[in-house]
Amino acid sequence: MKKVFKIIGYGFGGLVLLIAGYCTYVAVVGVPSYDPPTIPEITVESTPARVARGEVIGQIQCLACHANNENRLTGKYLGEVPALFGKLYSKNITQDLEKGIGNWTDGELIYFLRTGLRRDGTYAPIMPQYPNMADEDLKSVVAWLRSDRFPVQATKEEAPESELSFVSKLLTHTLMKPLAYSPALVSLPDSTDPVALGKYTADAIGDCYSCHSGDLIDQSKEQPEKSKGYYGGGIEMKGEGGKPVITANLTFDEQTGIAKKYTKEQFIRVVKLGVRPDGSVLKQPMFPRPMLSDNEVGAIYEFLKTVPKIQNDIAKKNAELQLAEK
Repeated sequence: MKKVFKIIGYGFGGLVLLIAGYCTYVAVVGVPSYDPPTIPEITVESTPARVARGEVIGQIQCLACHANNENRLTGKYLGEVPALFGKLYSKNITQDLEKGIGNWTDGELIYFLRTGLRRDGTYAPIMPQYPNMADEDLKSVVAWLRSDRFPVQATKEEAPESELSFVSKLLTHTLMKPLAYSPALVSLPDSTDPVALGKYTADAIGDCYSCHSGDLIDQSKEQPEKSKGYYGGGIEMKGEGGKPVITANLTFDEQTGIAKKYTKEQFIRVVKLGVRPDGSVLKQPMFPRPMLSDNEVGAIYEFLKTVPKIQNDIAKKNAELQLAEK
């Protein structure tokens, strides 16, 4: 019997050493790099329509994370991200040749937006990827980034480097990886189908599910509907003044979702203007999306009706969280 316990002890000790060694490796290496990718040869033709559409998408996706106090896309501190992941900063994505993306090709930009992988093989783990955004919309984003619009004009100002926590580093070695690049055409949705348009606007353009699902990590970029707690809310983030806030349940659950909270017109108003039916205003990290059309936001409402209902009383959880903070 003693011999058995001795063998078990040796086995357990060896396992502990292996885990300790792996953790040390992760801490030292940090975010892994990959072989430089084969970049597709893409040249984006800039048109007024593309720049205008790209500006809409940029206002939703780029400004919130990259814009400084002057509305320049210099990169900034991402204070809404839970401290568990470290102290995170976004990058300069202006047209500056040295600090920004001024010397990136159109193909490099599109490849990066699809996969999260830069041309040199370095991986950007905190940058969202857009595998479901239509090719035409991605080209519009590139056209906007190349345009004469104020936020993207070259500046050498940049934010500090991110200080990733061990948890973030570990995730980049396990669950968080660059996405595969597919040359297959991604088409725009049928604009006459409100559910299809709503899903596309919410998932591919708005990336709404990434905050309004059940887990920041257990998500599927390629198939958002497979994300844990899809649109059921529950992720704890930082709001105004660094106070914790739990993201809302956007499913049509009658008790805890939005089924009885908003009519379609009220939903359009709260998304576009940030004003609830009772006159109260939305608070950070949620911000209004006036750049979206009534038709697009109304389509999101119709799409959310089709999402499986999740019973998740966020109001109660937020109230408990506020009491715990006092």
